Amino acid sequence: MRQILSALVLACCAALGSGPARAQTELSALARIEPARSGVVAEGGQIALTLGIDQAVPFRAFLLDDPPRLVVDFREVDFTGASPAALDPEGLLGEIRWGRFRPGWSRMVAELVTPAALVEAVERTGATPRITLRLDPVAADDFAARAGAPASALWDLPQPAAIDTAPHRRQDGSAPLRIVLDPGHGGIDPGAEAEGHSEAVLVMTFARELKEALTRAGMEVLMTREEDVFVPLETRLTVARASGADALISLHADALAEGQATGATAYHFDPAASDDAARKLAERHDRADLLAGVDLEGHDDEVAGVLMDLARAETQPRSLRLSQVMVGAIREAGLKMYKHPVQGADFSVLKAPDFPSVLLELGFLSSEADRKRLLDAEWRKRMVAAIAGGLETWAQADAAEARLLRQ
Repeated sequence: MRQILSALVLACCAALGSGPARAQTELSALARIEPARSGVVAEGGQIALTLGIDQAVPFRAFLLDDPPRLVVDFREVDFTGASPAALDPEGLLGEIRWGRFRPGWSRMVAELVTPAALVEAVERTGATPRITLRLDPVAADDFAARAGAPASALWDLPQPAAIDTAPHRRQDGSAPLRIVLDPGHGGIDPGAEAEGHSEAVLVMTFARELKEALTRAGMEVLMTREEDVFVPLETRLTVARASGADALISLHADALAEGQATGATAYHFDPAASDDAARKLAERHDRADLLAGVDLEGHDDEVAGVLMDLARAETQPRSLRLSQVMVGAIREAGLKMYKHPVQGADFSVLKAPDFPSVLLELGFLSSEADRKRLLDAEWRKRMVAAIAGGLETWAQADAAEARLLRQ
């Protein structure tokens, strides 16, 4: 299956020029989808997905499992003006999403209602270029055996971090505090959405304002993303580790489909967390990688797990203190907090064993009051000041503890 898909991709590129390299060089300009020529239909027991575009582009398509999903990468397509619901009005496919996946690349991911084989992936050129993908239902076992990212798609996996040979030592106040800000979601994954606002955009705005304040306070600040682009969860940790982070702060503004929630919440890593709201949010955060088509196959071995647990014996209490101090600072500023403002959660972005990390839910987009706060520049200014003050307070106490431990 992988060989067939790779051949299809190369054939598409060859049809556009003298070969793959030429196609990707000459046709890197942004193509636009034409909704009137796009759609999903049932044909002879198969499902046909057609995407009409205004110019031909290199693309590749493959399948992933758990859940079964079709992934299509483009270089590069603008989906503005199209909607997944209009593309597939009969619901022949499951949830469909698209957007920027990395600079120069777009991605579309469609969950499959039933397991299926990708039997055709072709691009028609000429005056009305279009991409056609055909899916044929197969047994679940057959699908699982064939699914997997082809070798040509390995670029979307987290890459090894370029790190110094010397391990990063715990901060002791002798150097500027190095903070990594992680604006959640982005690109193909907009996060929570409500009243025309997306989580990805709101937290990016907040992260830029927070970065400016922390930099003025003398800290070194790096962001896991600087634009509206998708970054896999594991890559976010890789970025923090490669930078020698003293702490990671992941910023979110999620939504709950059921029940009411309002106010800010600080989460630290706790694999045994049982709070229902935290559990639901953890499922949403981790599912973002699946819906963006990332292959999450592979697990840590037992030895690595033991070593990480040993490292967390030091970093986990520091993460807890960071979340507590941050919540205290936000409360002192008179800002709205969730009824349980400090919680443990099994968020993937909190699992790094070698540096403290906190996930801060600034509020809930499902709450009208929280949405108004997030859009209010004055509220953001007060929240930024509170977080910056909390970080400074935590850093001073954390450095004092580090100096005592070394004596």
